[in-house]
Amino acid sequence: MRAERPPRWQTLLAILIWVVLWQLAATALGHGGLFLATPLQTLRALAVQLPTADFWHRIAFSALRILAGFVLAVICGLLLGAAGARWRWLRVFIGPVMQLIRAMPVASFVILALLWVRSANLSVVVSFTHVLPVIYAGVLGGIADTDRDLLEMAAVYRMPAVRRLRYIWLPGVFPSFCESCIAAMGMCWKSGVSAEVIGLPDHSVGDALYRAKITLSTPDVFAWTLVIVLLSAALSALAARGLRWAKARLCGEVRK
Repeated sequence: MRAERPPRWQTLLAILIWVVLWQLAATALGHGGLFLATPLQTLRALAVQLPTADFWHRIAFSALRILAGFVLAVICGLLLGAAGARWRWLRVFIGPVMQLIRAMPVASFVILALLWVRSANLSVVVSFTHVLPVIYAGVLGGIADTDRDLLEMAAVYRMPAVRRLRYIWLPGVFPSFCESCIAAMGMCWKSGVSAEVIGLPDHSVGDALYRAKITLSTPDVFAWTLVIVLLSAALSALAARGLRWAKARLCGEVRK
């Protein structure tokens, strides 16, 4: 059973309360925002960055690579999940690797990956590997949750494979797949930017975040963090909308 979504005004009120608490904490710490920038200082730093070409270049550089890793992970996760559900031996064989990737810290994997790929492509590899187990598990779970009675009925009535895929498999797999994609999008950004902070590829968001840290530009650190959070939230919402549209088209459902 899914939790009921709170009214928008309650969400906005909760955000406002947290911003006020943030302001009070930053004021209490003092030192001109050296240890904790205020919301206003963060917005000012962001306003300075927004008109610059370097800001948008960094956004495009990181976003293209992180989203490339995400798309590759979705494709491979779908294929491996479907194959793992079909052949038990493959599921058993892949299982330890997926568990290893889930358990491995991002920093350890980034250091290893730097031995194999250029720092410019590091976020592609890291986002791909950390999203793949989530998509794989979502596809496996969706296939396992598909109504077996409907599948048996389809077999009895000799429903064509295409119709079986559209009206039984896709509606069964899509809810779990959608949830895993939305969760993976946020994870993708966190792991991708973490890789950039360690690998420091030029013209990346992670490189800007690291430079702001070593120069003690705390407002810039908070501004770039805010940008990462907003990008992750916006792309997660866009992914959710796109997946709902795809489900409506593929499964013949009416969108709400």
